[in-house]
Amino acid sequence: MKPSETTETFALSLDAADPLAAFRDRFLLPAGKVYLNGNSLGAASKDAVAAVQRVLEEWRQLGIGGWLAGEPPWFYYAEKVGAMAAGLVGADADEVVATGTTTLNIHALVNTFFAPQQKRSKILADELTFPTALYALQGQVRMKGLDPGKHLLLARSADGRTLDEDSIAALMDEDVAVALLPSVLYRSAQLLDMGYLTRAAHKKGIIIGFDCAHSVGAVPHDFTAIDADFAVWCGYKHLNAGPGSTAFLYLNRRHFDKQPLLAGWFGYEKERQFDLAVDFAHQRSAGGWQVSSPGIFAVAAAEGALKIVLEAGIGRIREKSLALTSYLIDLVDTLLAGPPYSFRVASPRVPGRRGGHVALEREQDALPISAALKQMGMVVDFRAPDTIRISPAALYNTYHEVWTVVQCLKEIIDRGLYREQDPARQAVP
Repeated sequence: MKPSETTETFALSLDAADPLAAFRDRFLLPAGKVYLNGNSLGAASKDAVAAVQRVLEEWRQLGIGGWLAGEPPWFYYAEKVGAMAAGLVGADADEVVATGTTTLNIHALVNTFFAPQQKRSKILADELTFPTALYALQGQVRMKGLDPGKHLLLARSADGRTLDEDSIAALMDEDVAVALLPSVLYRSAQLLDMGYLTRAAHKKGIIIGFDCAHSVGAVPHDFTAIDADFAVWCGYKHLNAGPGSTAFLYLNRRHFDKQPLLAGWFGYEKERQFDLAVDFAHQRSAGGWQVSSPGIFAVAAAEGALKIVLEAGIGRIREKSLALTSYLIDLVDTLLAGPPYSFRVASPRVPGRRGGHVALEREQDALPISAALKQMGMVVDFRAPDTIRISPAALYNTYHEVWTVVQCLKEIIDRGLYREQDPARQAVP
């Protein structure tokens, strides 16, 4: 990196040439803060707030009538918003539905596909995935009367940061019934080769799904092209749909005739749902895997948030996201790699193998350094034992903000500001 490219003037010049700069005005960013935590919780948008306010007004004016007279009708809202998200993941409109939570959707889909036989009685996952997936898979194995220690197979990491796809594929044998893997690792931001893994799984007769919570909204996907069997993701990270927002599930249409085992009334055939029949007959679409009535306010926030993402275009979002994270990596390498700073980039350096955030490691004092950043108005997060995650969002962050957080890290070390911080970790670091 040239010395001139580490200056504030250079950062401002990048912002001046940013084709997505106008989208920042559509967000309600925390006052006095530099918000770089979209990989954990995306920022609120005016569009999401307006959508929620619209549905609140529909509730006030229409009451129960909103289920059919709302704009759009609440009865079909989850399918409508799912169809909006389908374009981000290369799926047909009826292959995606906005429903539940990520963990609940893992249970719903894995429970459908995991039917252990004498030979095929294992689920394949990995040790670096976000733990909720492992908790759900352990539960699924136990529900079948099996021991997770023997029937939940975990791919191991050689360096504690990344996974090797060939090593994962080598574990795909005739004992494995289902595989569930992350698209992007929540710590290092490694983007796995989902197409390669899907081909390897299918070659062995394995059903494979992906947890895309850390990629959808920042990384384009094409589930149809790679032929994935199923996928899940949340709405509150890169999609900016708000805390605890509705999640999404994708189901390849060749599985529409499978029986949802975690069944609920909102998965019933849509036009016969109010027949209230005793026997369950599911909708032949991803909507058949809904369990409960959708949280309409959460779905509304997702609708508003998705409008911005679709307007900006996931291709342009990805382009700027990679430019922001590459700029951050270059600044860290140039200004913060050597002593006394001693930060190292733990995320893949090849842009195409990286998601939407950058993981910085430091052997000592990473937690108090993270706390000092927050005290200076830089909203980032910490993952034990030594990782600070920084996630510049293409829709609302600027190159100048990336430059600023690097200057803050430098100042924290230069002035020893981390020594003033409470060494105890908060419940939500």
